[in-house]
Amino acid sequence: MAAKPKPSAKKPEPAPRRPLWRRILAWAWRGLAVLAAFYLLLILLFSFLPPPGNLYQWSESWRLGGIQREWVNFDDIAPEMARSVVAGEDANFCLHWGFDMQAIRDAIQHGSHRGASTLDQQTVKNVLLWQGRSWLRKAMESVLTPVAELIWSKQRIVELYLNEAEFGEGIFGVQAAAHKLFNTDARHLSASQAARLAASLPNPKDYSAAKPGPYVRQRAREIQSGADTIEADGRAGCFEVKD
Repeated sequence: MAAKPKPSAKKPEPAPRRPLWRRILAWAWRGLAVLAAFYLLLILLFSFLPPPGNLYQWSESWRLGGIQREWVNFDDIAPEMARSVVAGEDANFCLHWGFDMQAIRDAIQHGSHRGASTLDQQTVKNVLLWQGRSWLRKAMESVLTPVAELIWSKQRIVELYLNEAEFGEGIFGVQAAAHKLFNTDARHLSASQAARLAASLPNPKDYSAAKPGPYVRQRAREIQSGADTIEADGRAGCFEVKD
């Protein structure tokens, strides 16, 4: 008697394909993870390496045919310059973790964003993001600022800010500004010169540190007084060079 043929193995049915929206969501999460890893790597690298520049500097270099920019280490910057920029931009820099909540509340109460952006936020914008106002940039700035605050020291934040800030058309960083505007080095800036540079921020194309008008002169006096105050009351302690 002939053996009965064995039934053929049933092929497994293919798994049902995921809906399109699930696939899009999965790719979006992967993209966010890659973006987060990219920015984390940049923050780690810039904790000890000078940044190569930013989008705004590159666009200005293309527009002007070149810019003046020279990196200088923190200990080669006059202490008066560091204190002046902190006094002028974020006097409570040593007291917060990246966001000045009191300044934010005051800005909301008075219907203005002036004074709400900390030195940490400005540094993150200058080093990692782009200029201009947009909700996307502000959202990214808000996410990256605590990470930078965690990894960068307060002194490093001031160092990065002073090396990336614009002090005049095509002039980026305190060393280039000292050379171009005062014919000196960043380490030899006087208290009045430092205050005038800080007073020209954040609109150095409108306000000149080298040829100050009434506004810059008055603002520089206020900043110089503020710099003396934060030195005296200890609010400069988190970034001052310790002997």
